Amino acid sequence: MKVVLIRHGESIANFENYWTGWLDVPLTEKGKQQAKEAGKKIHKADIKFDAVFTSVLKRAILTSQLVLEEAEQLWVPVTKTWRLNERHYGALIGKNKDEMATLYGVEQVKKWRRGYWEMPPLESSQTFDRRYQGLGSKDLPKGESLAQTQKRVVPLWQDQIAPLLLAGKNILVAGHGNSLRALVKYLEEVPDNQLDTIVIPNAQPVVYEFNDKLALIKKTML
Repeated sequence: MKVVLIRHGESIANFENYWTGWLDVPLTEKGKQQAKEAGKKIHKADIKFDAVFTSVLKRAILTSQLVLEEAEQLWVPVTKTWRLNERHYGALIGKNKDEMATLYGVEQVKKWRRGYWEMPPLESSQTFDRRYQGLGSKDLPKGESLAQTQKRVVPLWQDQIAPLLLAGKNILVAGHGNSLRALVKYLEEVPDNQLDTIVIPNAQPVVYEFNDKLALIKKTML
């Protein structure tokens, strides 16, 4: 069984170098093309999906659609879930990373971006958005560490994705840099102090193959 992980294509925030988190920003034209190229690679590799999971943010949703279209599998059922949202960067959302490095120092910004336990400065209040109206206050963050992001991503794997794999299904997961880093940390059992080894480029399909016990047997970059 296969799971293909793909981070969204280049977004406006990637291009302008600011923290996005749960901010809903669009793909650039380059990002759209990256997603289409990823779909072509998947089509060439002859990977057939049975289900798709993505976040509730449009940069990931559109990436999944463009990938499926190019792979000629646009009909495959898609589940959108907040559990795959990008890490919530709290009060850093909308702030330019270079400007924050000048203000707080390069090392602090590195900790915010790559640390496992490091918390960003929190938002002063939770912003209401209709797509999250079913979440309780404990699930609606004002900011998250990567550890907290992993805590919400792993149940999606355990409760929804793993049972499909055990049933012999192939899955596409379209997410974000940090939600996918959190999942990769779990799948590959990466130690807390080696998170810099997890690199998730925009729109590069990563194929994981599992045996019937869900043991990881192969990882391939397309």
